[in-house]
Amino acid sequence: MDTEYALEPALDAAAFIDVLRRSTLAERRPVDQPQTIASMIAHADVLLTARAQGKLIGVSRALTDFSYCTYLSDLAVDVAYQRRGIGRELLRRTHEAAGLHTTLVLLAAPQAREYYPHIGLTQHDSCWMIRPTRSAPERSL
Repeated sequence: MDTEYALEPALDAAAFIDVLRRSTLAERRPVDQPQTIASMIAHADVLLTARAQGKLIGVSRALTDFSYCTYLSDLAVDVAYQRRGIGRELLRRTHEAAGLHTTLVLLAAPQAREYYPHIGLTQHDSCWMIRPTRSAPERSL
């Protein structure tokens, strides 16, 4: 199976939601809010896709300053295509697009905690968050 990787900054929100559902990431993303998903896509700095025979099978979405830090906010691979190196390649190409001189940071999904060390990431013991206190406002794109 040949996998084609491409930067797709204008990825359709419905296609993104579909691949999130076919991965395990939909459990932690607002897939029932297509306007929020569309805004997530529109404001990403790097949006990379993986396709097999035209079918979207993976997505990597990152926010970066292209100078110092890259936050990998989504890494989703269709469950039927996992364990083939697609996630590793999406991550590699995303970091390359943002700049290999940047530090790539991500929060691991519970199911992926064992995956990231396997592909070369090191765990950081200090992460702090402020959870949302209200719903995101609707934004026009």
